[in-house]
Amino acid sequence: MERGRGKWGSVSRGMIPLLGLHTVSEYSRLDRKPPITALLLAANTIIYLRPKFFHPFLPTIDQVWFNPHLILKYTDLKRFFLSPFFHINESHLVYNMLSLLWKGIQLETSMGSAEFASMVATLVAMSQGVTLLLAKSLLLFFDYERPYYNEYSVGFSGVLFAMKVIVNAQSDEYTSVHGLMVPTRYAAWAELVFIQMFVPGVSFLGHLGGILAGLLYLRLKASYSGLNPVRQFMRSFSHALRWPLRLVKSLFRNRPRIPGRGTAGGRIARDTLLTWRCDACTFDNSGRLNVCEMCGTGRTGDAPSSPGPTSEIRDLSLEELRRRRIQRFARS
Repeated sequence: MERGRGKWGSVSRGMIPLLGLHTVSEYSRLDRKPPITALLLAANTIIYLRPKFFHPFLPTIDQVWFNPHLILKYTDLKRFFLSPFFHINESHLVYNMLSLLWKGIQLETSMGSAEFASMVATLVAMSQGVTLLLAKSLLLFFDYERPYYNEYSVGFSGVLFAMKVIVNAQSDEYTSVHGLMVPTRYAAWAELVFIQMFVPGVSFLGHLGGILAGLLYLRLKASYSGLNPVRQFMRSFSHALRWPLRLVKSLFRNRPRIPGRGTAGGRIARDTLLTWRCDACTFDNSGRLNVCEMCGTGRTGDAPSSPGPTSEIRDLSLEELRRRRIQRFARS
């Protein structure tokens, strides 16, 4: 999250097109394209760019700043739920979306789209709730009103910190955080300290709330083995969204193929599915042919073909069979 109430949506420096190219490049390498991650990337970017078509539907950033005092005083759920999807400037957006791209692909690929969507929805609510609780606690117990309780912030980084905790939870390796080697499972804590020290204008409480939300999510997931209603809803919703796509795929599914004869169009004639066996070389030919493809011997009998081989095989020497085959291929 980023603090302040400066000018929103500064002049583009060309970072968003680079973000788009990088996203397309990453997705082109994947066999399975994570749809929820792509949807989150698109939603955050569209909200920042604010196309004219969406103006009547999108609130302004002044209406969604995360501010604990205003949220609690007016029960402002719009600020509570929408502030993670707004960003102050282009660099703020691109930095968060690059992080979302990397974490989203890993998590959605490993856990599935329905569970990933459920997790993101839960982390949005939990990270915002923990941040709100921390700000109120600091006010009640330490009289920290101005620094945190009246702080304005927006951005997806609180959720990203929670996702980072989940990604690294089971890792026993070490990773570099701005040149410092730390255990990977504690990388989020090291990044919290470094960002607060060297990046001005960030929300310490928002990032801390994200880390605590990630830890709480892992604890609750480990202790709760029942049916997850949010996950079930997301799974049903995604299933409903995929129904039109499955219908279109069924309409344009590849038509049945006859081996060696290309794609059959429309209704397949019965005689094209039948085969006849050459009496000379025993090669199985299509019912549409009257000359053996292998040796050039004419088809015998005027009766319709029947599937499967016949038992009548002419007694030819190997030399004669070889000569007929060479003649056939010479004419081709």
